[in-house]
Amino acid sequence: MHSILVIDDEVDVRDGIQRVLERAGFSVRTVDNAVDAMRELGRAPADVVITDIIMPKMNGVDAIGAILKEFPAVGIIAISGGGNFDVTGYQPSSITTTAYLAAAKKFGAHSILTKPFESKELIDAVTQVIASRGSAAP
Repeated sequence: MHSILVIDDEVDVRDGIQRVLERAGFSVRTVDNAVDAMRELGRAPADVVITDIIMPKMNGVDAIGAILKEFPAVGIIAISGGGNFDVTGYQPSSITTTAYLAAAKKFGAHSILTKPFESKELIDAVTQVIASRGSAAP
C-alpha cells in the first residue's frame, strides 16, 4: 500500500483529501505545516507528499525544496487555491494561483492541482506521480 503525506493548514482540506485517498486504497497521514512534515518524513517515509502552497511557518514552495533535498525519492503534488497574505493583509492582484503553482513546479513538484479539484483528479495525479517515480499503483 502506497503512503501519502498531506500538508495543508486547512483541516477540511486535509480531511477531505485523506478520505478520498483512503477510499482509493492509499495509506494517508496528515500534518498542518511543512515543519512538522519534515519531522514526519524522517520518522516514516512517504511515496507521495501533497502540499499546499500558502501555509504558515514554511510555505509550500520552500517545503518542496527542503523535502526533495532530504528525501529525493518522494513524489510531490502541489495544491493551491491562491491567495497571498502577510501581516498587513495586502493581496496584490498580480499574484495568482497559476503563479504559485508555476513556482512549485519550478522547485520540483511532479504534479500540480488547483483547488478546488475533483476526487478523480486527485486520485489520477497521485497514481501518475507514483507511476512516474517507479512504483506500481495500489
